[in-house]
Amino acid sequence: MSLTTEIENHWFTKARYGLFIHYGLYSLLGKGEWAWNREGIPFEEYKGLAQQFRAEEFDAKALCLFAKEMGMRYVVLTTMHHEGFRLYPTTLSDFHIGKTPAAGRDLVQELIDAAREQGLRVGLYHSLNNWYDQPDAVAALEEPEAYERFIQSTHARIRELVERYQPIDMLWYDGWWPFNAEGWKAEEMNAMVRKIQPDILFNGRNGLPGDFATPEGHLSAPKPWRPWEGCMTLNNNWGFHQGDQEWKSAGQVIDYLISCAQGNGNLLINVGPQGSGLIPWGSREVLTQVGNWLKINGEAIYDTELFSYDLQEKGEHRGEWSHHGAFTVKGNDLYWNIRRWPGGTTIGFDGLQCQVLEARILGSEEPLEFTQEGRRIVFRELPLQAPNELCTVIKIKCDALPVIYLTGGLTVPSVPHPHYDPCPSDIAH
Repeated sequence: MSLTTEIENHWFTKARYGLFIHYGLYSLLGKGEWAWNREGIPFEEYKGLAQQFRAEEFDAKALCLFAKEMGMRYVVLTTMHHEGFRLYPTTLSDFHIGKTPAAGRDLVQELIDAAREQGLRVGLYHSLNNWYDQPDAVAALEEPEAYERFIQSTHARIRELVERYQPIDMLWYDGWWPFNAEGWKAEEMNAMVRKIQPDILFNGRNGLPGDFATPEGHLSAPKPWRPWEGCMTLNNNWGFHQGDQEWKSAGQVIDYLISCAQGNGNLLINVGPQGSGLIPWGSREVLTQVGNWLKINGEAIYDTELFSYDLQEKGEHRGEWSHHGAFTVKGNDLYWNIRRWPGGTTIGFDGLQCQVLEARILGSEEPLEFTQEGRRIVFRELPLQAPNELCTVIKIKCDALPVIYLTGGLTVPSVPHPHYDPCPSDIAH
């Protein structure tokens, strides 16, 4: 059964935060996951990396324990990236962990077992593309016989994966070029998988819409809404790159979480282990700061509901109205996630269409002083310094479902002017 038919209370729509793990032979090179392709590394040279693969510091138990403690609710592992190297034993190729110094290990099973131990859901990433086994997708484009062999090989890989690891919660397709759904025989592929694992979820990267959308590098909720997950890197690469130290800040990742909470979606944040399997310190440091923030402020992120702002009651939307931070909603509770503390003793906003009953800063039991006049609410007697330097959250209990209409002194004309641009991003700067 498709997730879209049973959205409410489904684990995926409530998960909110997950850990993506990109790990493979490319991790040994430390140049990102596309190094073989982008640098034109000779076949035999790249194949030889398998004899250096030991994964001696890949500790699935430590990874999953860390994910759980940092507030994540699921993990997704690259079982095989586009390079074609499997992190599990296989009978379908000679390019797998069983032919390395790490023979005897199955990193996929290790991760599944560790995730289950921590109560985490599990997704398995698997590339449809495959640069190692022949014929590859390029040959398949050029020759009908090669195409049939390539598609049969792809379906066999998928079948082996979902038969070997049961049950898993999510199958995360990737590497869909150069074919569309018809070319991948995606209907047949999904039907085969769902017959083996009826409750599994698919993403939409084999040409079909799938059970959920996967915007990459941005956090745009689908319109009309359906389950979604934004996948983001912590620096500028998915796989380990030793020269990429441009880590996103904890504040940026919190912004991502707020956007996902507001759009009723999930954030799948990526780490790229080093060749040994160890998570880079830069990744751990950022995720630890975010995890510590979630321990205090998680109720503003988890189990929230889809929330948007109505512009002049016309039904247009904008992601963030306040200059200080965005809002999330759960029932009659409104959470003001203030990323930019103004430094004064008062702070407020306009447009609230209900009455405030009480308010407090998350992490404190002390009620906040406030006044409300019509749509405008002002909180008073606040500290000059932000109570939480990453993001201070004010929980506002309302007498009804919170609704905020954007105002700002602009009246939308009933008869459009020829030069009028209704784009919300241009209205409230």
